[in-house]
Amino acid sequence: LTEFELYLKSPEEMAENFKDVPEAVENSQKIVEQCTMELKLGETQLPHFEVPAGFDAESYLRHLSEKGLEKRYVKDILPSHRERMDYELDVIKRTGFASYFLIVQDFVNWAKDQGIVVGPGRGSAAGSFVSYLIGITNIDPIKYDLLFERFLNPERVSMPDIDMDFADDRRDEVLEYVRKKYGNDHVAQIITFGTMAARAAIRDAGRALGLPYEFCDKTAKLIPMFSSIEDALEEVKEFKDLYASGPDAKKLIDSAKRLEGVARHASMHACGVVITKDPVTEYTPLQHITGKGEGTVTQYSSSTKSSFVEKIGLLKIDFLGLKNLTIIQNTLRIVRKIKGLEINIDDIPLDDKKTYALLQKAETTGVFQLESSGMKRYLKQLKPNALEDIIAMVALYRPGPMDWIPDFIARKNGKKEMRYLHPKLEPILKKTYGVAVYQEQVMQIARDLAGFTLGEADVLRKAMGKKIFELIHEQKQKFIEGCVRQGIDKRIGEKVFEFIEPFAGYGFNRSHAACYALIGYQTAYLKSRFPAPFMAALLTSDQDNIDRIAIEISECRDMGIEVLPPNVNESFEDFAVIMDSESKTELVLNATHSAVGERIRFGLNAIKNVGHTVAREIVEERKRNGKFKSLTDFIERVATKDLNKKSIEALAKVGALDELGERNQILDSVENILNHSKNFHSLKNSNQASLFGPSEIKLPEITLVAVAPSEKKQRLVWEKELLGLYISDHPIKEYKEYFEKVATPIKAIGAQNVGLSITVGGVISKIQKINLKNQKVMSFVTIEDTLGKMEILVFPKVLEDTGAVWVEDRVILASGKISDKDGTFKMLCDSAKTVTQEDMERFQRVLSTQKMNDQKGDGKKYSRMVITLPGNSNQEMLKKLSQFFDTCDRGSVKLYLSINNARLETPYCIQPADNIKETLGNLIPEGKIELT
Repeated sequence: LTEFELYLKSPEEMAENFKDVPEAVENSQKIVEQCTMELKLGETQLPHFEVPAGFDAESYLRHLSEKGLEKRYVKDILPSHRERMDYELDVIKRTGFASYFLIVQDFVNWAKDQGIVVGPGRGSAAGSFVSYLIGITNIDPIKYDLLFERFLNPERVSMPDIDMDFADDRRDEVLEYVRKKYGNDHVAQIITFGTMAARAAIRDAGRALGLPYEFCDKTAKLIPMFSSIEDALEEVKEFKDLYASGPDAKKLIDSAKRLEGVARHASMHACGVVITKDPVTEYTPLQHITGKGEGTVTQYSSSTKSSFVEKIGLLKIDFLGLKNLTIIQNTLRIVRKIKGLEINIDDIPLDDKKTYALLQKAETTGVFQLESSGMKRYLKQLKPNALEDIIAMVALYRPGPMDWIPDFIARKNGKKEMRYLHPKLEPILKKTYGVAVYQEQVMQIARDLAGFTLGEADVLRKAMGKKIFELIHEQKQKFIEGCVRQGIDKRIGEKVFEFIEPFAGYGFNRSHAACYALIGYQTAYLKSRFPAPFMAALLTSDQDNIDRIAIEISECRDMGIEVLPPNVNESFEDFAVIMDSESKTELVLNATHSAVGERIRFGLNAIKNVGHTVAREIVEERKRNGKFKSLTDFIERVATKDLNKKSIEALAKVGALDELGERNQILDSVENILNHSKNFHSLKNSNQASLFGPSEIKLPEITLVAVAPSEKKQRLVWEKELLGLYISDHPIKEYKEYFEKVATPIKAIGAQNVGLSITVGGVISKIQKINLKNQKVMSFVTIEDTLGKMEILVFPKVLEDTGAVWVEDRVILASGKISDKDGTFKMLCDSAKTVTQEDMERFQRVLSTQKMNDQKGDGKKYSRMVITLPGNSNQEMLKKLSQFFDTCDRGSVKLYLSINNARLETPYCIQPADNIKETLGNLIPEGKIELT
């Protein structure tokens, strides 16, 4: 029987299944009754940390903190610094967690010594001053008002939680160091379980019950995504009817309900690691995981709901890999290599004007936490000029508190007055302009107005945050009574509690926001000061994501950084900065570090179908023996079996072999090339094994098939397919002048266009069709011109009318209203047409006679025509106008309609005839025509 079949059996069915060996069931129960196992819960089992002679864990932690105090503040040590340090050390000693801090600081500082970029911290750990002094975190909790009690509450002691971010490409090195220090048998990663969702439960139960797959699949698809079986039975009529239709359906669904939520498979937790005093097997059984994330893991999990690892007292630490730290690390490496500058990211100024100028303009693609379209819109309005502003935006830009962002911005910019229910609230809320943004502010309010200790305030914060209503009611009474004892009117106390309650429910951890804001600032600093190295590092980090590469190369072009196509004689595995030799000295000395003279060369790893092994071998061979002189030279020197038909074709199609041969000719000669490679390397291997020593191998040069060179259009299709974007040219470059006359550039679309109808032109780069509940289909279409891209929503009716237009790589004109519903500008399409060769020929004729036509009539040159429609205008009149303008010659005069003081842009750009006013006057006698 399978596992699921056993699970679905009742005790009676089990007895029936084992009727030939009834003792099997009985003996299983006897074994259970004879086993006794007691686990000690709640006892902390910290591993031993070896300290120097003469110290214990507490005294050594104090010693490191004293040294850190001198290093961090030199001669500026204040009484408040020493007071905070002594207070925290006393709490740490009383709670018995000194070893925990020593263990974490050891591997964090080791990583820093190895040149691994470590994050400034995450979560509430940044509120610990001791952590800051000994190098675990890197943001001053006193300067930024971060609370220790949010991290370690002396009144409700629980294991502190220090999670650390490392550059994701070197995280495993830190883990290996920990394994070597404490022993492989003292370190293990943690298991995690995938649970059975509703649809999967139906299919698996059906398979175990022997029901037809088609029936089970049809049943599963009746359950809406992310819905439970119980909810589907209440909300989906077809599913409910099926349940009542017969015994098979009822048994299937009832069985699946028992399986729903059951663990279906086990895998390795992405970052959780335990370090134990004795071998791990003394505390938890282990399991070997195969497949993705292969390795040995604890069989006890560490989920947020029930952390069994922590219940038995084990030290669990999250070793997190953060891509953005790798981007920082690689940017610093590139800067060091090409400019000779050694930058310590922890020492950069936090008041850099160029960085804030970048943030104020919202040029934040690639900037940690600040690159979404909605965030960019708010940054332009906020105009941040201090790290405090970024901390607040990181905390506010989430569902719930996001509603307060306009209020926050208005108060910062002086457009809204800041008022406080009580004077004691001002020092707490002043930095956030009267808006309660952080959980720590709720704690400070409870302390300063109601006399809570910070430990008690944290209990209030947890009750509100987790919506424990009984505890909230209890805390409310305590809060109001505390306010009265502090001399605050009871009604004010009630109002203050009402004020903080919603904020506490979704308030953000300020310590975490401060840490992530610092990483955001650091990436913005590097982008503003070292644009080309930063963008090369960003592209390298995303080189396996074709969609992201396209966005980031568009960003490079906006920044004035040229991105060159891949080339086997210049490209490296990753994206690389290529600098003109004559500019190098100037750039190193230039205080602003502009990108003049810098270009980025496409990385070989980013070419689809090439593979990392081939890319590495090409670069290493070029480093050993110089550039490749010919295609034959390239094929003979790149000695890897992975250089196969697919990878050669990919290199040729994207132009990486252009110096060695024409693309079409290489593609038609692939078999000849592969035969040459096979023969050469076979002879080379046999020659090396010769008794008489190796001799030079000479084969005839590779002869390419004589075929017509590839056309530009075909080359661009290949580039888009394998690189994700057009790199050597753009398919609508030849349409640029035409689109300037008849369409609005995508990059120019902004808030001023929302709700208005406009026309855009470009090439279709992506089409995604969606099946709606009413069985109709709509499409999400991405269109791009030379400077930008946008999404067009094509609803079913328009899709039916214009279906033939929507084909990838086709050049089109689309008209419709602009929406910014989800924070990005999108078009709700009304009409669309393919730009044909006839359109272009007609346009060229108009251009050639433009000068002559401009001299006609009154001799003036016009750029727009505005037709003011009478108030009684109807659809019939608009239809007649549309039919008339369809007959007009295309030209440079943009047509607008005005009705009831609202001006609408039309898709028409015409060349007015001499009698156009007279003609239009006949169509709309009460209208008004203006040419300007």
